[in-house]
Amino acid sequence: MSAEATRDAAPTAPRAATHAAPRAVPRVLSIAGTDPTGGAGIQADLKSIAANGGYGMAVVTALVAQNTRGVRSVHVPPVAFLREQLDAVSDDVEIDAVKIGMLADVDVIGTVREWLVRVAPPIVVLDPVMVATSGDRLLRADAEGALRELARLAHVVTPNIPELAILADEPPATTWQQTLDQAARVSARFGVLVLAKGGHLDGDTAPDALVDATGPELFVTMYDASRIETTNTHGTGCSLSSGLATRLVGGVEPARAVGEVKRWISESIRGGGELAVGGGNGPIHHFAGMWQRAGLETRPTASEIRTEWWDGIRDVREQIDALPFVMGLGDGSLRDDAFRGYLAQDALYLRDYARALATASALAPTVAEQAFWAAASEGSITAELELHESWLADGAYDGTVADEATIGYLDHLLARCAESDYDTLIAALLPCFWLYQDIGLRLLPRSHDAHPYRSWIETYADAGIAEVTEKAVEFVTQAAARADERGREAMREAFVRSAEHELAFFAAPLES
Repeated sequence: MSAEATRDAAPTAPRAATHAAPRAVPRVLSIAGTDPTGGAGIQADLKSIAANGGYGMAVVTALVAQNTRGVRSVHVPPVAFLREQLDAVSDDVEIDAVKIGMLADVDVIGTVREWLVRVAPPIVVLDPVMVATSGDRLLRADAEGALRELARLAHVVTPNIPELAILADEPPATTWQQTLDQAARVSARFGVLVLAKGGHLDGDTAPDALVDATGPELFVTMYDASRIETTNTHGTGCSLSSGLATRLVGGVEPARAVGEVKRWISESIRGGGELAVGGGNGPIHHFAGMWQRAGLETRPTASEIRTEWWDGIRDVREQIDALPFVMGLGDGSLRDDAFRGYLAQDALYLRDYARALATASALAPTVAEQAFWAAASEGSITAELELHESWLADGAYDGTVADEATIGYLDHLLARCAESDYDTLIAALLPCFWLYQDIGLRLLPRSHDAHPYRSWIETYADAGIAEVTEKAVEFVTQAAARADERGREAMREAFVRSAEHELAFFAAPLES
């Protein structure tokens, strides 16, 4: 059979109808041997499953004393214990996919085969581990026939060229075309997709191909890749097969899954040198791309951000408390003209603050947030009208011009509006909610029936204001918790800057 027909997408794997619906976190079991250096075997499988978005589980078939230079010895536990491990997992956990690696001997293969027939996992990927990268034999010669029969229960097999030859019971291929032809014969014989790998061949490229000869027509999906010059190849086959098992969960087309896992494995091979593990064929770096893209910083919770930001403006809050304006507001000694001048600036501020709130509503990602900021915008306009009707109705402050503190604060808010970044905008809007409500609560015990500024204090100490403020804090801190590190820092800076503008705003009436 000659591998001549090609197509872009491979067919659904055998028994694919048993695939479960897509899962957020696939549950993937590795059945394989160990590697105490962590580069191959189940240790590599667990890293690979995690790196490809799955939850990894492991059943040990053999304890291998090996390192990057070679295998020293292999201990195969009794098959009764292997059976207990397999049953312990499947009796408790719904398994979405299985990757099979080192099986060592006929008894181990038979035990795994019996379990597969009984449990029928939705996805089975067989990496026919026979020879380690170092050249050490990992499968007894008398077990080769049993391994060939086990391949019939797999959906995909992922042999390298020497392993493909053993599955085919033929001499190893020496060219890529021979490899494809051999893979087609194995696929047809065992009813399984074969991921043929050309890494053992000479040349500048390391081609792979997904070969499907399970039906009346042959299909081959080719994957070309440049050869990566590196000695960090220890555990590559283990990692690729376990990553593929993870990617196949949920009925993903095999051709697509192979393409995705190949990009990941190439990235991991390129990053292997960073690890500096061992003096032989070093391991790949399973999380190289992930660490580079996401970093190692943990993501804080909304509650942690709330505490951090509030504590972060403690000095600003203490300075506000110590201002003559706020102290006079609290004990009622503040001059009437200073208070009315402050309200006139506040009325000017609220007009543009309402516009900023309306912009936040327009940018909001959810209906709940959109409604909240829109209501807050309307409330700001209402507050401005009430200020004029109650305190500024005599017209003495008509034509008031915004002072430096008001202009600086509004320029800051309107600049955030111009950026059209929802997260930083709402962070900049938050101090006006939070600080006013805090001041109102702390001044409330000083309020009394004859207090000249009782209505102002009780307005901001009102339960309704507390509820609105809490919702604003919730929306902002949740957005900060979702943001990446850079976005979260930009939000914090906008929040702190607004708090500093609030300090200047409260200080201005008695400075002019």
